[in-house]
Amino acid sequence: MKSLALLLALSISTFAGEKPYLSIQQELKQSIARGNAWLVAQQDEKGYWDDGGLPAFTALALTALARDPNLDLSKKLPEHMRKGYDWLVAQQKEDGGIYNRGLTTYNTATSVTALVAPGLSEYEPAIVKARRHLINNQWDIGEKGKTDDQNDGGIGYGSKDDHTDMSNTYLSIEALALSEKVVDDGKFGEQPTLDWDAALTFLSRSQNLKATNDQEWASDDPKNKGGFIYTPGSSKAGEDITEDGKVALRSYGSISYAGLLSLVYAQLEPDDPRIVAVKEWLGKNYTMEENPNMGAEGLYYYYHAMAKAMNAAGIDKLKLADGSEADWRTDLAAKLLTTQRENGSWVNDNGRWMESNPVLVTAYTVQALEEIYRSIP
Repeated sequence: MKSLALLLALSISTFAGEKPYLSIQQELKQSIARGNAWLVAQQDEKGYWDDGGLPAFTALALTALARDPNLDLSKKLPEHMRKGYDWLVAQQKEDGGIYNRGLTTYNTATSVTALVAPGLSEYEPAIVKARRHLINNQWDIGEKGKTDDQNDGGIGYGSKDDHTDMSNTYLSIEALALSEKVVDDGKFGEQPTLDWDAALTFLSRSQNLKATNDQEWASDDPKNKGGFIYTPGSSKAGEDITEDGKVALRSYGSISYAGLLSLVYAQLEPDDPRIVAVKEWLGKNYTMEENPNMGAEGLYYYYHAMAKAMNAAGIDKLKLADGSEADWRTDLAAKLLTTQRENGSWVNDNGRWMESNPVLVTAYTVQALEEIYRSIP
């Protein structure tokens, strides 16, 4: 555990004078370096991390390494990173996907984000092929060109086509947005594009907000209004019974931050009612102690999504239910710095969604710390 002095420094860093946050920048860099050193030590001699059947583990580790503020990648990739990227690109299939044991879009989306991270042109052909795979997995069933099915516009796991969901959709939207610059100049010719209108319809149908959600289940009850659920009609957080006896699908934290990030990348304005509503829900449920309405389940996925969404949305202070404002950077930094283990890694005691795996959780956490570091004003 970090000392009380550090926690006090974190809490007052925004009032440190001309250079707010200066007191935690070095702490962040050191923590990131220790986390990444631990990740490097876990790399298999073949180049991958943890499970070669799931390239997402390797992609998440590489993204954490590539965004490390302690490293200068402008000249040359370190050998261990080169080996990891070589392995990752070698997993690309004829359909453009980067996967081995199913979960094609999850693995491909995280891989695109990793391939973009070092900013090297040599990975652009693989990125272009992988983008096509993600775009080709956007749902449009029923009448083509119409969002007449609740899954339309979203993206599922690819290898198991029974529904779309917010997790795969958000990761794919993020990957496509971050890699857009690769295809912008036309050097790879005409490229397919995501149907952003359909994607926005899917996002709206995953949010508890009657004004923009055309599904009957959408609820404006105070506990859930504005938050997101896993997929239209189903929430991993279960249900609430409202005062009028109706069933409301319960909004929850990690997917609500995923929703915010997706809306930002869909280029909605800050005053759009969907963004306003999700920020209000996040403010009402702001905490570092749990994944709201999920407890310890998916806790580090929550921290990871929070940091990315807050940064992308340009939020310095989040307005809370009582009218006060929360400094998410210092709050999240304090939580993550004080939960780092002596060997440099992190792990969740609750193993749902593979969070008993320290490689996965450490990659999530290092990336969250990097988001904090690079968003410091």
